[in-house]
Amino acid sequence: MDTKLKADVAESAVTTELLKRGFRVLKPVGDRLPYDLALDCGGKLLLIQVKSAWYERSKHLYTVDARRTKTNRRSMVRDLYDEGDFDFAIVYLADRHVFYVMPVDVFTSYRSGISLVEMEKRQRQPRSAAYRERWDLLSGWAARFGNGRVTPVKVGEAFAGNTEPSPPTNCGGKV
Repeated sequence: MDTKLKADVAESAVTTELLKRGFRVLKPVGDRLPYDLALDCGGKLLLIQVKSAWYERSKHLYTVDARRTKTNRRSMVRDLYDEGDFDFAIVYLADRHVFYVMPVDVFTSYRSGISLVEMEKRQRQPRSAAYRERWDLLSGWAARFGNGRVTPVKVGEAFAGNTEPSPPTNCGGKV
């Protein structure tokens, strides 16, 4: 599987997960923008950069490049993202179906690669471990900047004991 296909798979997985969690997902046309998806949060847009991680067998960890890559037929140029390029990066580990949700300032603080450790037996977890499955950060942003009625929920929690679907919210509502 080439890198473009891996990126498409990651984008599709992130989009599906966001939709399951009640977010309204927008997809830009083309790939010229510094973000891959946007969430409509009551008239405010939450910009999302999607990244696919790969497994480094020798190190027993996943890695994702924290830089943008521009390619043409002659060269590949890597450059750092700016904090204004997007609001959150979502990193996808395809073989584990795991997501890391990182605010832009955390993501851009890495200068090249980000290590994601999925091993249980490790004395010290990397800084990135704090962002594993942190979907609540998106809902928190939406509540602060987009829609004050948003409350974070886990997938499947919204219907516990209730068979009636809840009314849709503007961003990151109930599933």
